[in-house]
Amino acid sequence: MIELTDVTKSFTLHNQGAAEIPVITGAGFSVAPGECVALTGASGAGKSTLMRMIYGNYLAQAGSIRVGGVDVARAAPREILALRRQTLGYVTQFLRVVPRVPTVEVVAEPLLEVGTPNEDARLRAEELLRRLNIPQRLWALSPTTFSGGEQQRVNVARGFAHQFPAMLLDEPTASLDAENRNTVLELIEEAKAAGSAIVGIFHDAPARDRVADREIDVGAFTPKAA
Repeated sequence: MIELTDVTKSFTLHNQGAAEIPVITGAGFSVAPGECVALTGASGAGKSTLMRMIYGNYLAQAGSIRVGGVDVARAAPREILALRRQTLGYVTQFLRVVPRVPTVEVVAEPLLEVGTPNEDARLRAEELLRRLNIPQRLWALSPTTFSGGEQQRVNVARGFAHQFPAMLLDEPTASLDAENRNTVLELIEEAKAAGSAIVGIFHDAPARDRVADREIDVGAFTPKAA
């Protein structure tokens, strides 16, 4: 479902004489349906960069990144948008939404984008908000007014609303209390059982041990200094 082959990425520092900084070279691995692979490595090894390349936010200089048959490294913008709508979900640490949109609609939006009937989408959104302990009195309010922890849980609910065949998870349990952390891990386990291929970054080692089937050390793809 997710397959990287010989992926390379560098950044050009235009304010420093166009100096090139190599970040990733020769990265390659695959993730099967129902499998969770954790990206590990020291800070600065390129874990987030690699995840953003899979999502299409960063363009790879070389190699291929195939998600559900689409090569993200070469796909047109419209293909990337369709992939994100139908196939590839991304749970980040930060919630970015249009202000004044009610929380329940924020969570339901990914389902509505794939044609789920309004009532079914709303029921799924309410189920997730309830499981993640977002009080019902807040569902009609914009999550932009919520605390950081509440926003993170809304972001998780939104990310798991649609059953994406492939998912990217960036620290999904960071800063959560024990009860909500366990709920997020249950959602990951349910997604795996439903066949989602998952790539995640988990600095929470016990959480990683619980849901990850194997680990990929991104440091192995970091160019070594001469």
